[in-house]
Amino acid sequence: MHLEFRHLRTIKAIHEAGGLARAADLLNITQSALSHQIKGLEEQAGVELFVRRSKPLKLSAAGMRLLRLAEQVLPQIAALEEEFDALRAGKTGRLHIAIECHACFEWLFPVLEQFRKAWPDVDVDIRPGLQFEALPALQREQIDLVVSSDPEDLPGVDFTPLFDYEPVFVASSQNPLAQKDFVVAEDFRDQTLITYPVERSRLDVFTELLLPAGVEPKGLRQVELTAVILLLVASNRGVAVLPDWVVREVRYNSDYVTRPLTKAGVTKRLYAATRSDETTLPYMAHVLRLARTEPLKLQRVAAPA
Repeated sequence: MHLEFRHLRTIKAIHEAGGLARAADLLNITQSALSHQIKGLEEQAGVELFVRRSKPLKLSAAGMRLLRLAEQVLPQIAALEEEFDALRAGKTGRLHIAIECHACFEWLFPVLEQFRKAWPDVDVDIRPGLQFEALPALQREQIDLVVSSDPEDLPGVDFTPLFDYEPVFVASSQNPLAQKDFVVAEDFRDQTLITYPVERSRLDVFTELLLPAGVEPKGLRQVELTAVILLLVASNRGVAVLPDWVVREVRYNSDYVTRPLTKAGVTKRLYAATRSDETTLPYMAHVLRLARTEPLKLQRVAAPA
């Protein structure tokens, strides 16, 4: 039996209208076309779907079973059509994010908090488990946005610049390096460096300073949480290099000192990678705009009066 959505709509319309003429008007077809459709459907089913010569026209037992199916399926179809309309209008969708920046949670959550208020129908998720295979996952449509400081030339992928930041050296005020105006690669030779548990190729202190100079720190300690890194630094258990938005509060805490990397300092840029055909979607454009502006508020925290 070849059953189509129009057959379900026909059964429902005739049941609600109680006659062919009114049902044909509801379906915006001629009564003759409606009768022909019913005849063809009954021939396929091999049973009568209506009780003939009844006024109003009534469904048979077989017709009632088809009506129950229509009442289950048609609302689901209508809901799906509404979802597709919303997708076409850019009002709903999926925003699954992977980050190649361990400290980005600091500014990403405020961005998403603003985003959810404007786009409550967009499904938002963060996929940290994909963070080091993020770009291939983006191309496979497993995720929808990647935060990265390493743009690549990938077909079908846009890298939108977000904002610049400064990797900052952080040490205890009791550390001998606290007396310096800036630090260089050689200063790390007798220091324990505390980092996030990620590959060296994902850490600014290595890519921008230590690896080019061929310098290895005395020790390396990996810690998951920013708060714990700062706690260890304050206890003079090691030093760290963190993005400026992370150290915004400790800059003015007497337990810490913050210094630039090299006399000139180091500047890096974060990007958002998206599939090219989705970059201009209204909700995607909005989250990109928020990601360009909200983090700057964290970087511009002024010294306490």
